Amino acid sequence: MEIGFEINLENIDDDSTPMITPSEVIEHIFCPRYTYFLNCLDIDQNEHLRYKVLKGREIHERREKTNFDYLRKRMNCVKKEIAVYLASKKYRVRGVVDEVLWLGDRTLAPLDYKYTEYSDFTFKTHKIQSVIYALLIRDNYSAEVNRGYICYVRNGNKLKEIVYSEKDFFEALSLINEIFEIIKKGYFPPKTKYDARCIDCCYRNICPK
Repeated sequence: MEIGFEINLENIDDDSTPMITPSEVIEHIFCPRYTYFLNCLDIDQNEHLRYKVLKGREIHERREKTNFDYLRKRMNCVKKEIAVYLASKKYRVRGVVDEVLWLGDRTLAPLDYKYTEYSDFTFKTHKIQSVIYALLIRDNYSAEVNRGYICYVRNGNKLKEIVYSEKDFFEALSLINEIFEIIKKGYFPPKTKYDARCIDCCYRNICPK
């Protein structure tokens, strides 16, 4: 079976529209002050020094060379694209989707790889990132996207399906708008209410308590 969708060329990223990445949205969920330090003060996170980021990139590079057809069969996947760069002027987001899957019911879905332990509980950051990938796919392929998949590499490539609701899309768009409000107005937002997150924060030495 062949399912075809043409990419929306109007979304080609030409730097004319300010954009953020899904990772920046995840960092904003972790603590809104990430947005301020990174986008308003332009202070780099030096994330390339962090072990999990390095390990995650290694996993992403390795899985491109590995045959995951047995996983895709479980999802009724009939076609795939790997490491797809997508930008949306409508949503002001750009990023690389690990895989875009064409499913047998003529819908599309993102597949994201995580170097973390599988849990029955779905972390908000994982879900929102998947939803944002879905928005990018929707806008670029003009296709229905009602679910996504996360592959947890540390658990032997255990697969989790995420079924999206309209509430999920609304929450993701609200977070994006929140970020651009901080960037536009340049105001210093309240920190996260979870003090434990400050311990491993790359901005902890310059962030007021």
